[in-house]
Amino acid sequence: MAGGIMVVSEKGKNYPGKFTWKVFYTCFIAASGGLIFGYDLGISGGVTSMDSFLSKFFPAVYEKETSTDPSNNQYCKFDSQILTLFTSSLYLAALVSSLVAATVSRKCGRRITMLMGGILFLAGALLNGFAQTVSMLIAGRLLLGFGIGCANQSVPIYLSEMAPYKYRGSLNNLFQLMITIGILIANVLNYAFSLIPGGWGWRLSLGGAMVPAMIIIFGSMTLTDTPSSLIERDRHDEAKELLKKVRGVDDVDTELADLVAARDASKQVKNQWSALLKRKYRPQLAMAIAIPFFQQLTGINVITFYAPVLFKTLGFGNSASLISAMITGTVNCLSTVVSIFLVDKFGRRVLFLEGGTQMFISQVVVTAMIAYKFGLDGVAGELSKEYAGAVVLFICIYTAGFAWSWGPLGWLVPSEIFSLEVRSALQSVNVSVNMIFTFVVAQVFTAMLCHMKFGMFIFFAFFVVVMSIFIYKFLPETKGVPIEEMTLVWQKHPYWGKYVTQDQTQTQATETPHASSD
Repeated sequence: MAGGIMVVSEKGKNYPGKFTWKVFYTCFIAASGGLIFGYDLGISGGVTSMDSFLSKFFPAVYEKETSTDPSNNQYCKFDSQILTLFTSSLYLAALVSSLVAATVSRKCGRRITMLMGGILFLAGALLNGFAQTVSMLIAGRLLLGFGIGCANQSVPIYLSEMAPYKYRGSLNNLFQLMITIGILIANVLNYAFSLIPGGWGWRLSLGGAMVPAMIIIFGSMTLTDTPSSLIERDRHDEAKELLKKVRGVDDVDTELADLVAARDASKQVKNQWSALLKRKYRPQLAMAIAIPFFQQLTGINVITFYAPVLFKTLGFGNSASLISAMITGTVNCLSTVVSIFLVDKFGRRVLFLEGGTQMFISQVVVTAMIAYKFGLDGVAGELSKEYAGAVVLFICIYTAGFAWSWGPLGWLVPSEIFSLEVRSALQSVNVSVNMIFTFVVAQVFTAMLCHMKFGMFIFFAFFVVVMSIFIYKFLPETKGVPIEEMTLVWQKHPYWGKYVTQDQTQTQATETPHASSD
């Protein structure tokens, strides 16, 4: 069988070190880069459900949404390509900036890339907060996207490189935790600002993105770069001193030697983009494409940035829809904390597969409930409190399944499996694919809801089955494996082993003695 086997033991190199406050502080501050992504995910769906925002920028949608005609199709009242372009334009910008960030990250370091992301996001927040026209809104969204592309490219790599391998899963998952905290804060603020008399609360929602931007700007100024990044730029002495601080021991020679060996291998790669096409990088390239592709086709972003719109479509009132989004946001945040505690205990594969099963069952139930209530014509009266509560419950169960599996692991696994010489490029591929399909889902969601109706949830449930089979057959377990030894993971895998041969691994190993003498 070509997969489904745990091929990696944890009996590799055991680098000396312990969990230190220095490494926790560094990873916590770096992970705050996830706040800007999460805040945007949460805020955009909330403002597009505010009547004052819709009446100012999207009057056609507002007229359809407030119509009292009982024959109106509930599935189609938010179907507007201009409205969805407001949400989705950000992700095209993030795609472009993540590609540029690969070069910046490799030449200038991860910290500078994070700082750039914060500055660009701050500019976008200011423009959106003072927007007077749709064009100003979209220009602001593009700047926000440039910032998110930089942050999402650099932060997961930073965390995986800085964290001790025994705690890499938990510390890397702080990034997803910050995303969920950003979503939750955005949901709470959307509700609070929607109650402001005069209907200008949406400006505070959009302009409030300045706060997470300033957190990552000032936070990144207090950070050092990662040991791998310092060595990649020939700053060996700084890297050694930093390793001593973050590992809490003086004996870091073995880890340092392996990092230098990886650097030497990376120096042989003149063009990391063309190197991606080499046979030995095929497993890593496959994961860089497949994992973010599948992550978006779980359907989570339908729940995240369209939750208020979705709940409003299902018959919830304006305030009730925002409150329901707050509930799912809270579940998302708390379930991510569960992943932080479990990922280094049970491993990546177990969480992937359990989460997939939970999401599939929840989607089937939600499909049945929506189909029963709205049918094919999309006409329904008010939802009873019990029925509405049941819909929210199963959406929360679905959200929890995602939040401790595909949510954090979609960022963790790609960032930890890439070789140093192509790490920046592959992370850019990972972010780009993520943004492409986030854009696609955001752009077509309202049209899908209008034309596919409850079948939209069946569509996403189908892909949850496909992605779970993919994980079972093709993803090896990486729990407890030092990031410098990931080549062995691929070499021992029943399927990927034919691409990453013994000869390639031995070649890297023979470079270590030479590298350690530098």
